[in-house]
Amino acid sequence: MRYASQPTLLFQAVDVTLVRRLLLTPYLERGMITIQPLTRLEATDLRRIMTTYISEGRYVVSYRDTATDTSFELHYVTLPEPAVRRYDPFDATTLQRYRQLIHAGFSFGAYDDELLVGLIIAEPQEWNRSLSVWEFHVAPTHRRTGIGRQLMACVEQHARGLGVRAIVCETQTTNAAAILVYRKLG
Repeated sequence: MRYASQPTLLFQAVDVTLVRRLLLTPYLERGMITIQPLTRLEATDLRRIMTTYISEGRYVVSYRDTATDTSFELHYVTLPEPAVRRYDPFDATTLQRYRQLIHAGFSFGAYDDELLVGLIIAEPQEWNRSLSVWEFHVAPTHRRTGIGRQLMACVEQHARGLGVRAIVCETQTTNAAAILVYRKLG
């Protein structure tokens, strides 16, 4: 029967981004999402925020080097099927290192009331006056609401005040959503 497949088609037609935005906009407008320096970091927070990402494509990197110039290009390629990527759990050493980094003053959290829903962990590199972003995540329930942009703006403002000349972010070529965010942020 055709009726069995219709609910699936109707469900797929729902714009999840729009639904999240409609549900979360009142919280953002009332100022319930706050950006603050990270003061503590728990493994349970990381597991809740750093879950998975779904990629419908990936970027292929091409490199060209001639006598007069060198260039890198990113070409987006659609995958035959969306891929789900899961983040590996942190070991105790990495968690301890991140806990030390938050005291450097370049790590911030986004809080929905008391609940950590986004974070950015960054480390200054004094040798070249840059800032390395080690982790930059927003919980799936709060994505596409501007929280990532607010976190990065906070880091950028703080870094600029201290004379940092560049903020360095990196991700996998399969994380097309993160690459798009980084491109939009500059």
